[in-house]
Amino acid sequence: MGKVTGFMEFERVEEGYKPVAERLKNYKEFVVGLDDAKAKVQAARCMDCGTPFCNNGCPVNNIIPDFNDLVYRGDWKNAIDVLHSTNNFPEFTGRICPAPCEAACVLNVNDEAVGIKSIEHAIIDRAWAEGWVKPQVAKHKTGKKVAVVGSGPAGMAAAQQLARVGHDVTLFEKNDRVGGLLRYGIPDFKMEKSHIDRRVEQLQKEGVTIRTSVLVGELPKGSKVTNWAKETISAAQLQKDFDAVLLTGGSEQSRDLPVPGRDLEGVYFAMEFLPQQNKVNAGDKLKGQLVASGKHVIVIGGGDTGSDCVGTSNRHGAVSVTQFEVMPQPPVEENRPMTWPNWPLKLRTSSSHDEGCSREFAISTKEFIGEKGKLTGLKTVHIEFKDGKMVEIPGTEKTYPADLVLLAMGFVNPVATVLEAFGVDKDGRGNAKATTEFTGGYATNVAKVFAAGDIRRGQSLVVWAIREGRQAARSVDEFLMGFSDLPR
Repeated sequence: MGKVTGFMEFERVEEGYKPVAERLKNYKEFVVGLDDAKAKVQAARCMDCGTPFCNNGCPVNNIIPDFNDLVYRGDWKNAIDVLHSTNNFPEFTGRICPAPCEAACVLNVNDEAVGIKSIEHAIIDRAWAEGWVKPQVAKHKTGKKVAVVGSGPAGMAAAQQLARVGHDVTLFEKNDRVGGLLRYGIPDFKMEKSHIDRRVEQLQKEGVTIRTSVLVGELPKGSKVTNWAKETISAAQLQKDFDAVLLTGGSEQSRDLPVPGRDLEGVYFAMEFLPQQNKVNAGDKLKGQLVASGKHVIVIGGGDTGSDCVGTSNRHGAVSVTQFEVMPQPPVEENRPMTWPNWPLKLRTSSSHDEGCSREFAISTKEFIGEKGKLTGLKTVHIEFKDGKMVEIPGTEKTYPADLVLLAMGFVNPVATVLEAFGVDKDGRGNAKATTEFTGGYATNVAKVFAAGDIRRGQSLVVWAIREGRQAARSVDEFLMGFSDLPR
């Protein structure tokens, strides 16, 4: 906790944003973090609540009251140690996590929650600035070799945990750079990729071998996913060369919209659009980059990926940006006594929406229309739910002009054939089938092959990926050594 009476004395302190006109000129981060004084005030609001629901609201079970108290007392060095004890990469979560911990904050029952995410952000940025984040090299080697396939947050967290207990870890990534969807899905204005690069350097100093542009298995026929690898390695070879294999790939198969006109030029998946801009920001030269400049853009999908498309389109210089959501508009304010401490359904307006975007709810796309093979618009109708079914509302048909449509309706399952390559059983959604039991967790039906992160649980949050990577690392360590000192 912070100050005993702090929650009664101080209001919630928000992080700031640079002006819209300024931030639209580039792809740099624009959040203005809390300074020491504001962080102290925010941490002072942490209550002596007895049962800190925020701990369980956080998927990695961050010890939130403890680091809040340390920040309140100005002990930043111990604050980062507490934070790192549960979270390998707080600079990722402190920037892009939706903060389920804040929804679970006891103060959130009838007031504004403690700004836990902003405090986490302040702690890790201070730690990097002070040079407190250092490689933790294992004192003894086990002689065991582990392959981690997929270098997103789950793979990075698992690789780091396994290397720190002395295993020889090789991290395989099909793309040309480490990071998974953190690298090629999250726009730079939400999280600059230098944060990943610093962690990659740390991993390497801790003994992790990193191999990029290597696809485990075979390239799926007709795949539209960009950044595919230049080299392949078989599952059999990994099973031969390593004592354990941990699959931590992403859920990258985008949900499609099979309506008439889908094949028109101008209709693309969000993950065909977003990675290209990130690659350009990294200095790569692309031919025929998908750009929204001078176009009427419609983003289909109301989640975070759709919001990222909105922000990127505005930075390109789109004439207009409209975002469609098939579900009804949620309430502006949740019914807290009914929802707390769970994640509430309510209207969420992102910084990208504030930069310029029209939003349409309860709307369905019936057809893409075009001329000479190129998109010119789309036909829509508003819908309502009756008896659990989606029903069109007569008389609400409308045609929207559109030069670019981006499909951002979520992801359904892993896109690569890695699961087939290893012979891993799948669940009903096409993800790797593996339990999360305390003993033998994350093990698949294939001997010495484990799975964690989105490849196992489906599309989810970065913080869930970190949790699963950490837990799977413990299971792998226990499998190899018979016991494990790694935390779950």
